[in-house]
Amino acid sequence: MSDLDELMKIIPTGDIAKQLGIPESVADAAVQQVLPGLVGGLAANAQSPQGKASLEKAVVHHQGKAVKGGKASLKDVDTKDGEKIVGHVFGAKTDQVATTLAANSSAGDVTGEIIKQVLPIVAPIVLSWLASKFLGGSTTTAAPKEEPASSGGIGDVLGGLLSSKQGQDMLGGVLGGLLGGK
Repeated sequence: MSDLDELMKIIPTGDIAKQLGIPESVADAAVQQVLPGLVGGLAANAQSPQGKASLEKAVVHHQGKAVKGGKASLKDVDTKDGEKIVGHVFGAKTDQVATTLAANSSAGDVTGEIIKQVLPIVAPIVLSWLASKFLGGSTTTAAPKEEPASSGGIGDVLGGLLSSKQGQDMLGGVLGGLLGGK
């Protein structure tokens, strides 16, 4: 199982569907589109030392918040924080990314508007999940150790997520130009 599949399993798509008033199949399809796009955006931002430091700080901040005991709960998700995360990751390209993700969904009912509603719900969950992977089961809020780029760290965790077929397909053709041209 890829890390992207593991991440998908902890996201409460049924609760997202109820919250947004959409069928669960549409919420599931939207989350499947959002995950590689969001992770790709995080990875693109982490390419610079400043972006990597900012992401590591955000990951530490989200440790143990939205994901507890291996499952995410919407009651623990701060969508206002999620909107800030999405704004930081995609900036002025958020609408364009949402439209692109929706257009590449196999579910015809997934629209750019649904993607834009799902992004701020999923973003804090992704950061909380990354915290569990990057910082381990530790309950401390100490900053992550500085590591050389090739010896692990947040870049490798994101790279593992993007190495799945879904992640590669999404980034290769669909979002490559959008994320690379930030």
